[in-house]
Amino acid sequence: MELFFESLGIDNETFGLIVVPILIFLARILDVSINTVRIIFVMSGKKYIATVMGFLESLIWLLAIGQIFQHMDNVYCYIAYPAGFAGGILIGMLIEEKIALGKVIIRIITAEDLELIIAYLNKHQFRFSIVSAESNEGKENLLFAVLKRDHVPYMLDEISKHLPKAFYTIESVKSASEAGLMVEKPSRRGIGAWLTSVRRK
Repeated sequence: MELFFESLGIDNETFGLIVVPILIFLARILDVSINTVRIIFVMSGKKYIATVMGFLESLIWLLAIGQIFQHMDNVYCYIAYPAGFAGGILIGMLIEEKIALGKVIIRIITAEDLELIIAYLNKHQFRFSIVSAESNEGKENLLFAVLKRDHVPYMLDEISKHLPKAFYTIESVKSASEAGLMVEKPSRRGIGAWLTSVRRK
């Protein structure tokens, strides 16, 4: 690698002090971003894509850590490594928001009328079930709906508009049958927990 940058007119001192930290920073951003997206593919059951991404992630990490060991006297490398890790988390989350892969289950608990929400779910052909329930506040309805993750913001708008006092949770779903019977398989290490959000108004 040093020979390549020497051919570009960059001397060894500049390479060690400036170029190496930048490369480590970029490598960490790349491998952490890949890791974040890989988790999404794992949760979606896309094992072959996740396997390839895991290989690339490990390879990039080895290259980055290898450069640190070769430049142990460069304090900038120790700054670039965690900075790239933090940047990779941010970029990975932004990528995850854009691709919005997989499905989620929304659970809504409310005593309010569900007619408008049901009409919305039927309009978009989302599978759902309603169960009568009782809470510390009295009789309520419990609605389960499975939908694609990219439709979640629109669903939340409908909940906010028609069920302003509802309590709801959102969780990642690994798979859901076409017949509408949800098959939820939590990850062995509980990776899906970080995708969960809870809100109460």
